Amino acid sequence: MSSSEQALSDVMTGGRVDAAAVGEARRFARTAALFTLIGLLLYGGVYALSERWVQQYGRTNKFFIVKRTPPARYDVLILGASHAAALGYQDMTARLEAMTGKRVMNLAVVGGGVRVSRLIYDYFLTRHQAQALVYVVDSFAFYSRTWNEERLQDTRLLLRAPFDAALAGLLLRDPVTRSIGFGYATGFSKINNKDRFAADVTPEESSRFVRSYRPVKQIDDQRLAYLYPAQIDPALFDRYLAEFEQLLRDAHERGMSIIVVKPPIPERVSSRIPAEDRFDARLAEMLGRLRVPMHDFSHVGNDDTLFYDTDHLNRDGVLRFFQESLGPVLTAAVSEIR
Repeated sequence: MSSSEQALSDVMTGGRVDAAAVGEARRFARTAALFTLIGLLLYGGVYALSERWVQQYGRTNKFFIVKRTPPARYDVLILGASHAAALGYQDMTARLEAMTGKRVMNLAVVGGGVRVSRLIYDYFLTRHQAQALVYVVDSFAFYSRTWNEERLQDTRLLLRAPFDAALAGLLLRDPVTRSIGFGYATGFSKINNKDRFAADVTPEESSRFVRSYRPVKQIDDQRLAYLYPAQIDPALFDRYLAEFEQLLRDAHERGMSIIVVKPPIPERVSSRIPAEDRFDARLAEMLGRLRVPMHDFSHVGNDDTLFYDTDHLNRDGVLRFFQESLGPVLTAAVSEIR
């Protein structure tokens, strides 16, 4: 007879339950329930503190911005990866608003591919509206899971995101983000954030943004190898391009004007981007079906002195880009962005 069977035999005698054993089992159950309740209360308290720290120290996280901003109708929503994110560093969004007379929200994510932009776009629409979508497009974001599925599974993406049932729902519905969505909903990642008391500002924005870069070939080589895969997978490219088209179609169905922009890139870098002509042709073909204009500023305002590193505009570069390129595009589209 096993130990469990022996225990059951000891408890049961002629079909009658041993009152002492039942009492012991009930005391154990009450104790376990009490310890569970205490654990949940402690976890809830730590969770509440982590949310408070997010509210106190959050600033640039895009989910934080969407949640903390009162529901509103914006003239322009900007999406894209780091080249677009630099357009919102420091007071750049306010400068663009003053220049164009438009209300702008920049939700570009560093290292964010098409799938990341779609999540941000969907979350934005749970609280806000936009008259126009400006998408700053980079070919590397269409070539690799690194900037799409893997970036969506990066816990750092949500460390400064306040809890919102709408965002939790978006994350949990998508199999790709379900695991990180569970961590977000339970607050586990935020509770364990070792940088919980640090200011939510990257070194790029806080100090490097005002610098001018001196080209170094080895650094340029490393940057290109970091962004672009050794071999481009045509199937992945087709999939992400199709998902990008779906995003633009959704924006069009919602009545948004759509502006697709390629940002300035130094010639020494743009001339080495793999298969860029093919990317441009495929992108132009897709945008043509949607009757969306393509604004290619990759060879405009791209002097080395206008970048703070290999390929990101510095403060002077962004202001020049606004004044000579993006600003006039938005101004020209004023009748569509009312």
